[in-house]
Parts: sequence; structure tokens; C-alpha cells
Amino acid sequence: MNPFRPPSPSLRFIPVWRRNFLVWRKLAVPSLLGNLADPMIYMLGLGYGLGALLPEVGGVRYIAFLAAGAACFSTLNAATFEALYSAFSRMQVQRSWDAILNTPLSLDDLLLGELVWAASKAALSGAAILAVTAALGLIDSPLALWALPLVFLAGLAFAALGLIVTALAPGYDFFMYYFTLFITPMALISGVFFPVEQLPAALQAVSRVLPLSHAVELVRPLFRGEVPAAAATHVAVLSGYALAAFWLALGLARRRLLK
Repeated sequence: MNPFRPPSPSLRFIPVWRRNFLVWRKLAVPSLLGNLADPMIYMLGLGYGLGALLPEVGGVRYIAFLAAGAACFSTLNAATFEALYSAFSRMQVQRSWDAILNTPLSLDDLLLGELVWAASKAALSGAAILAVTAALGLIDSPLALWALPLVFLAGLAFAALGLIVTALAPGYDFFMYYFTLFITPMALISGVFFPVEQLPAALQAVSRVLPLSHAVELVRPLFRGEVPAAAATHVAVLSGYALAAFWLALGLARRRLLK
């Protein structure tokens, strides 16, 4: 049977999500702190330190400009780490996936549960950055609350891409290629730390096709109390990434696990 046939998941993915949530709940505080540490350091360190040396960026203080990028960066980190290290541990080390597949659940349900859980965890990280940003007085519009469903959508896209790598990975060391060759460059050229318009034209063209860029283009205007331009296009691109990457990840997982 073709491993890359269309996905056919069901609502039975919910027990997989719930199982991961119950395990995570025992270590929720250190888990959230770990996911928030990098983006918070960047936001506060660069925002207040470098921001004191800079004029306004994009019409706002630099720390306000950076806050929206930090929320998206936090979402990227949380979804990626969950879809890589945690999912790989459940698949290869703990053999939790083997146990689940001995129940009526299919691999389609299992992988969808992993995807939605990783996106849920990413949304928590994005929400925490939003709360800190509001506490610092950098948000003054309720429109910013629309960022919450959008960071969940972005989390689906980032997690689906991570599951592709997990399905291919022979071991944990393999993930360094993904971070070095994709995650870090994407974070640097997607408008998180500075406007994309500052990049050379060739890099701007690359930036426009990256999922993180579309997430930033959606979230940053909302933090300023504005409706994002071309919102439907950005949502469509993130949805397309999530669907296409999940389909590919599922096909690779079927080929690896259902021999």
C-alpha cells in the first residue's frame, strides 16, 4: 500500500493529545521556562539594550517591534522542540508509539495527536510572550488577542515540518542539521529581529516563502492594534505548510513504522 496516500485521521487523535498533556503537566513549569528563556532574553536584552541605541523601527520602539517577533520565535521553538526531541523520544526510545499502535488507533490518529499537541504547547509559549508584552505596557489594543489562534496555526506549520525530520532521523544528533541549516537562518531573515526590507533583494525573496515570515506578518500588526495586510494570504500559506508537511511526515512515518 502506498505510504503517501492521503491522511485519514479521526477524533481518536484526542487521547494521544491528552496523554501528552498529562505527562507534560507534571513538568509544566520547567518546560515553559525552557521554551521561553531564549525569546525572553532576546526580547528584553536586545529590546532594552540595543533598543536604547536605535530610533523607532517600523514606527514603534524597537522593543515593541521585537515583541511580536519574539512571540513567533517562541512559537517556533516550542513547536519544533516538541515535534523533534519529545516526539522522537516517544517513537524511538520510550516506544510509546508502538504501544499506542497496538490499540485501535491508527498511525494517522497518532501523528495528528502529536501535531496538535506540539501546536498547543507552542501556543502556550506564544501566549506567555503576549502576557509579558502586555505587562510591560507594549500592547494597548484588544486586537492583540487575535494573535492567539494565529500562533496556534503557526505552531501547526512548524510542528508538521518538525515531524518530517523526526520521521527521517536516525538519532538525536540528526536534528542539529535541521536547526543549523533551516531553523536558525529562517529566524534571522524572517523579520523577527529587524525589518525584512533591510535584507538584499535575493534574501527578501527567500524570506517571503518561509512560514515564520508569514507568522510575523500576521502577529506584528495585531500587537500594534492594526489589522494585518493580506491576512488571508498569510493564513493560507501557513495552512498550506501545515497540511502539506503533515501529509509528507505521515507518509514517511508509515514507511518507517508500518513495514
